[in-house]
Amino acid sequence: MASSSMTYSRDSNSYWTAKQNKLFEKALAVYDKDTPDRWQKVADAVGDKSAEEVKRHYEILVADLMYIESGQIAIPNYKSTGGSRQ
Repeated sequence: MASSSMTYSRDSNSYWTAKQNKLFEKALAVYDKDTPDRWQKVADAVGDKSAEEVKRHYEILVADLMYIESGQIAIPNYKSTGGSRQ
């Protein structure tokens, strides 16, 4: 598997594939903060991850967003892949 299709979730010693990240994002859209057993439901949707792993992955995501929004981390300047998106 190519390294670009996997991410490493720091502080949790856990690798996440692009597919798992997409399933994670979709599950977060379905199970909001008021959902009983939210993290277990998200873990079930992702597969191969525990409720604790998905909760920690979420906490890291929120922290990263706070750093980006506060200007402490610059948003990467990705190269275009040929399409014109504005």
